[in-house]
Amino acid sequence: MSPTILKEKGYRFFFFSREEDRKHIHVICSDGEAKFWLEPEIEMSKNYNLSRNQLKEIEKIIEVHYDQFKDAWEKHRAS
Repeated sequence: MSPTILKEKGYRFFFFSREEDRKHIHVICSDGEAKFWLEPEIEMSKNYNLSRNQLKEIEKIIEVHYDQFKDAWEKHRAS
């Protein structure tokens, strides 16, 4: 299961159930996908075909919605 947390600017932000304990978010769009750690700080983990500009835009979106992503992660992991 990979619940969608947010769709914005053509990006879908989600995570995979029970993938790993460290908080992170996946993002996918028509050009590719990436994975970002949420803790201890926002940091790109993996990138598949996204440009530097796209990664910067994604990171800004993550910063704006950081609490939403963290809360969704914690609620999902607790269920």
